Amino acid sequence: MDNSAPAISFDNTEYAFAYKSDKELKKAKFLFSSMGIGSLVRIGTRLTPWAIRVGLPIKGLIRNTIFRQFVGGETLAETAVVANKLGEFNVQVILDYGVEGKEGEENFDHATEEFIRVIKYASTQRTMPFMSIKVTGFARFALLEKLDAAATDRSGYLGMVHTEVLNDAEKAEWERVVKRMERIISAAAESKIGVLVDAEETWIQDPVDALTMQMMEKYNRGRVVVFNTIQLYRHDRLQFLKDSFNQTQQRFVLGAKLVRGAYMEKERRRAEEMGYPSPIQPDKASSDKDYNEAVEFCLHHIDQISLIVASHNEYSNLRATQLLDEKKIPHNHPHVHFSQLYGMSDNITFNLAKAGFAVSKYLPFGPIGDVIPYLMRRAQENSSVSGQTGRELGLIRKEVERRKLN
Repeated sequence: MDNSAPAISFDNTEYAFAYKSDKELKKAKFLFSSMGIGSLVRIGTRLTPWAIRVGLPIKGLIRNTIFRQFVGGETLAETAVVANKLGEFNVQVILDYGVEGKEGEENFDHATEEFIRVIKYASTQRTMPFMSIKVTGFARFALLEKLDAAATDRSGYLGMVHTEVLNDAEKAEWERVVKRMERIISAAAESKIGVLVDAEETWIQDPVDALTMQMMEKYNRGRVVVFNTIQLYRHDRLQFLKDSFNQTQQRFVLGAKLVRGAYMEKERRRAEEMGYPSPIQPDKASSDKDYNEAVEFCLHHIDQISLIVASHNEYSNLRATQLLDEKKIPHNHPHVHFSQLYGMSDNITFNLAKAGFAVSKYLPFGPIGDVIPYLMRRAQENSSVSGQTGRELGLIRKEVERRKLN
């Protein structure tokens, strides 16, 4: 162990839960205990969307349990209260307008306006340096799919979109997508807010990558505005990160948000059904290896890459802090940021903040009915991720005992 590594421990529950009152801590204990019961989660994730759809009066129950744990609020003003509370502990936020994409030009235009509204609001707050967007929020899935299928040559310039496969109406549609993206990024540049472009399914990812690289080339020439999300549970993404860096050719700074990934079961199932090789790593160890190598690659090129370590893996976060010390990179270097989801891994977030690292919570917000898909994913994730619920619950119980709340 390098002796210069920071004295940081992700087991310190006093720091991890300092922002929670005794009552909030007890609520979190109850919620994670419930999410540990697989049958309860399976029933809940099936019934809840249906109950909301048919208008059963369950919003109050959701608001006081899973919504409060994982979401900032229904409005920006409510979310700002949570953000300010986190800010007291030197934790920033990545705002996420948590409404899942609804198709149709009118909806795409509305989503664009909402993204811009969020950017402008964030610029008035001291704790909101980033927001995340999904290109599927303002682009038709099938259009992206058609463009992705045309991108057979992956070795060329990553900013190329093969629009020659589109008919005239589709070309006009794509132009509208580019204009929406341009409006969002331009507003962010003007407001000094960073934009994190979410990853999508592999079969629509190529045009998303290309569009994101185009925006980076235009806007990441001084301050870093645009970040691409790179999913390291894909076996080709470490090389993609290196290729993306090579494309910058010192002209602009690459923004890279590193995650493990979000669509594993769907990706494997589709590959099997359609008879092509799975894009997913063969095992977790391969994912972990590529993730940690990606972090190291970014830190090795820290002048030309702005890195967000977006991970719930304790070793990956710890290793990143050690590498910063080994390479004598300051903890508050403007090109290094850590992030975890709101409501999870507080032991990582708040201990990083206490040690002087730039760290944020990914903080969704939106009407309860609209964020239900996000909440159901969090419930399933905490039910199915090996050891995740047990780890969260164990840390909460440890803090409950430390505070003598039993």
